[in-house]
Amino acid sequence: MITAVHTLIYSDDAAATRAFFKDVLQLPHVTDPSSSDDPQAGEGDPAGWLIFDTGPSELGVHPTKGEFGGEEFTAPRHHQISLMVQDITAALAELRERGAVVPAEPADLGFGVGAEVEVPGTDPILIYAPRHPTIAPTPRSEFP
Repeated sequence: MITAVHTLIYSDDAAATRAFFKDVLQLPHVTDPSSSDDPQAGEGDPAGWLIFDTGPSELGVHPTKGEFGGEEFTAPRHHQISLMVQDITAALAELRERGAVVPAEPADLGFGVGAEVEVPGTDPILIYAPRHPTIAPTPRSEFP
């Protein structure tokens, strides 16, 4: 029935966001010429409509209120995209070498250790090394 999850990111600068996922994260991708922002954009051009391989994935559902760690919490309903890695220190160092902006050092988040990475044209994205059990198949190398 379900064969994959298709994640969407809405951006004020789609070409810059696509360039980040293509050049900084180096995610494999295909070009969909039928949906391109620029009909003249060639294969792999961030001005075109790139669709990225996000590799193994999983989906968790979190409550909007309850108790965690002995404290009451509430959170607004929302969706969040996070990227998982095995070695957060190495992953962030590599991303910084490729030009990524990582405003803070990794922090203990309880469920793992991670940091937000700025994404041009849209909101930051969390990159973390999980401590929780994962359902995702054996990961490919962290970054190509």
